[in-house]
Amino acid sequence: MIKKRDKYHDDRELLKLVPELKEDFTKTDPWRVLRILGELVDGFDALSRIGPAVAIFGSSRFKQDNFYYKAAEKTAEIFVNSGFAVMTGGGPGIMEAANLGAYKAGGVSVGCNIELPEEQIANDYQTIRLNFRYFFVRKIMFVKYSVAFLIFPGGFGTMDELCESLTLVQTDKIEHFPVVLFGSDYWGKLLEWMKSSVLKQGCISKEELAICTVTDDPEEAAGIIIENAKENRYI
Repeated sequence: MIKKRDKYHDDRELLKLVPELKEDFTKTDPWRVLRILGELVDGFDALSRIGPAVAIFGSSRFKQDNFYYKAAEKTAEIFVNSGFAVMTGGGPGIMEAANLGAYKAGGVSVGCNIELPEEQIANDYQTIRLNFRYFFVRKIMFVKYSVAFLIFPGGFGTMDELCESLTLVQTDKIEHFPVVLFGSDYWGKLLEWMKSSVLKQGCISKEELAICTVTDDPEEAAGIIIENAKENRYI
C-alpha cells in the first residue's frame, strides 16, 4: 500500500472531491472572474477581424412601422455599403432595424446580446451573435471595436451608452470618435438642459458639449461618421 503523505499539493486540492460544500463554488467571485474572462476572450476572438464598425443604439420597443426603426435600417445599409460593420445590442426595436439593414446589404451584422429578465429577445439578422452575462463586458466590445456611436431614441440603457461614450471621449480614454444623436425632437430638450444647466454651472465646457451632434437625416448621420473615418484612415 502506498503511504499517504501529509504534504500539501495544489493538484490534490484542486482534484479532490468535497462531498458537502457549504457554498456552490460556481456562485463565488473567483468563478465569476473566470466567466468574465471567458466572455472577454470570446468577444475578442469573434470581433478582432471585423474591421471598422459603427455601434447603433436605441429603444428595444419600437416596431417596424416606426420612423426611427426605418431610419436605423436605412442608416445601417449606408454604413455597410461604405465599408463598415454594424454592431448592436442584438435585441428587437432599433437594434433589430440596424441588424436588418446591415444583413440586407450583405455586411457584417453583429449582435452583442445580454441576458435580461425581459425584453431582450435576440433578433434574426445577426451574422455574428455573442451572448453576455455582464453589461460591462458587453460595453467593452462596443467601445473597442467601434469607430463611432449612432444613438437613436431610447430609454435608460440607451442613455447609459450615451453618457459612457461622452465620458470616455471627454477623459481621453478612447479616441475622439463621433457620437451622433438621431432625432432632434427626442434629444433636443436634453441638450437644452445641458446648455442651460450643466454648461452654465461650469460642470462641462463648450468643447465638451460639442462632442455629440444631432441630426434627423440618415444620410447626414452616416456622412458625419464616414467623413471622420476617412480622416482617421479607418476606411
